[in-house]
Amino acid sequence: MGKNVVILGSTGSIGKAALTLFDSVLKDYKVLAISAAENAAELRKQALKYRPKYASIENSGKAGILKGIKGVKILAGSGGNSELAALKEADIVLLGIVGAAGIRPLIAALKAGKTVALANKESLVIAGPIIKAVMKKTGAKIIPVDSEHNAIFQSLMGNRMGEVKRLIVTASGGPFRNTPVKGLKKITSAQALNHPTWKMGKKITIDSATLMNKGLEVIEAHYLFGLPYDKIDVLIHPQSIVHSLVEYIDGSILAQMSNPDMRLPILFALAYPNRRHGMVKPLDLASAGRLDFAEVDFKKFRAFSLALRAGREGGTMPACMNAANEIAVENFLKGRISFDRIPYYIEKAMNNHRNRGNPSIEQVMAADHAARQYVEEMINV
Repeated sequence: MGKNVVILGSTGSIGKAALTLFDSVLKDYKVLAISAAENAAELRKQALKYRPKYASIENSGKAGILKGIKGVKILAGSGGNSELAALKEADIVLLGIVGAAGIRPLIAALKAGKTVALANKESLVIAGPIIKAVMKKTGAKIIPVDSEHNAIFQSLMGNRMGEVKRLIVTASGGPFRNTPVKGLKKITSAQALNHPTWKMGKKITIDSATLMNKGLEVIEAHYLFGLPYDKIDVLIHPQSIVHSLVEYIDGSILAQMSNPDMRLPILFALAYPNRRHGMVKPLDLASAGRLDFAEVDFKKFRAFSLALRAGREGGTMPACMNAANEIAVENFLKGRISFDRIPYYIEKAMNNHRNRGNPSIEQVMAADHAARQYVEEMINV
């Protein structure tokens, strides 16, 4: 039986991948609403093809591009995503917005009791306790879309959390896993955006290159599955075939494996608790030949270490860390700082931050804003 789906961030890599499913394996599903931050032209094309009831553009100055689409109500401005997230007729909300911008729509969806297919890890990273409290109050659910957390979710199905020894999150290691530390300074944005196994948006691709993405995923796993940080490990796995593993107290390890294709975890999340025939090429282990695993080089991947530190400190520190990273990555992509300076600015912001425990959403967003401003000012000096 089909569902009414809200896709927030429909013009991004997750949103576009999701929409391809409606052309084939999810033909009985309805695209209820779509949204974008800036790409109004692409949003218009999507609205004309999938005929949602609603379309929202965050940049209200581009709303005119969406005019004249029969049967589609157009929303404009920063509140559009939150409004769509709480639509009464929505069965599931796919949250593919990048960064801290996903927090308020996620909270809006959860307050409305919606099931959220979550591809935005930053929201849980910076406001995990707040989000968990909302879920407890309303009974809303999160189905993770990140391939690693989706793999853990699947590997936990039918088992007891009390019997879990640890979670093992895998990381490709990015394009620079074999690059010496001294070579990181000369890395260009073009090199950093050339991920060896995944096709993703720019920000997450850079995060994968610094391994910040994996640090964020450890924090996300902590809140999604309720395990302490000392029971969440990370292994480098260049082939990106084993997406994550769960080790149980009896020594058994369960893993979810597939070819690296984001359509699979998206399809799983949208179809859950059922499964649908997929579009992903089946995994041929004989052709894969070998599967490699290695420990993380903490000296090389300093951003990863900083993310773990922020997660363990809790409070508003994850918000500070995440915001500093977003600004540093943005400036790296603009050619204003070198690749190796990304963790430098993150650490500076964290050391400058006055952490607050048990913060409100307003305090979390204030920490986010302050860290952004601090890093921008450092870079602009």
